[in-house]
Amino acid sequence: MAITLMPLPYAEDALAPHISADTLAVHHGKHHKTYVDKTNAAIEGTDLADKSLEEIVKASRGKPALFNNAAQVWNHGFYWMSMTPGGSKPSGDLAAAIDSYGGLDKVAKDMADKGANHFASGWVWLVADGGTLSVEDTHDAETLGDLGADSAKTPLLVVDVWEHAYYLDRKNVRPDYLKAVLENLLNWDFAAQQLGGTRWTYPA
Repeated sequence: MAITLMPLPYAEDALAPHISADTLAVHHGKHHKTYVDKTNAAIEGTDLADKSLEEIVKASRGKPALFNNAAQVWNHGFYWMSMTPGGSKPSGDLAAAIDSYGGLDKVAKDMADKGANHFASGWVWLVADGGTLSVEDTHDAETLGDLGADSAKTPLLVVDVWEHAYYLDRKNVRPDYLKAVLENLLNWDFAAQQLGGTRWTYPA
């Protein structure tokens, strides 16, 4: 079964003014779709054609042509889920983990710093690592999406720092985009689900 372009979990204009409808239309409808189309073309007629996206990503490590597209499909899906109109507030175990890290402002600052200082394209992740939180970045298509359930690391949220995520709105001013997302759009309810063991999988 072919990988599909997952629908956005909100309307294209729902994240405005922080991320415009024009940006979402291009980012989702063109960039994400292109990664989906290239992944499907690469797996057609192979033993991966009926596998889940997570299985494809894991199996394609060391095969850049497929991995780069499949991982980008997954990363984009996780990114859409990491945001919600108006943002949300952490609670329960997640709020306690954030307090142990140093507070919500420190999480936002560390993600903003990591994202602003990341050279070229990539992703900034909030990760639960052995019960504590950490902020990590990955280059290009590199992903945390193929971590198994037995891994100590669990991705909670991700922010896209490829230029196509913000260029139409912010030109090359990545810090302004990071500030807008981190202060206004993070989906802490989604992060809490990941922390609680409900791992998100790309929709079939």
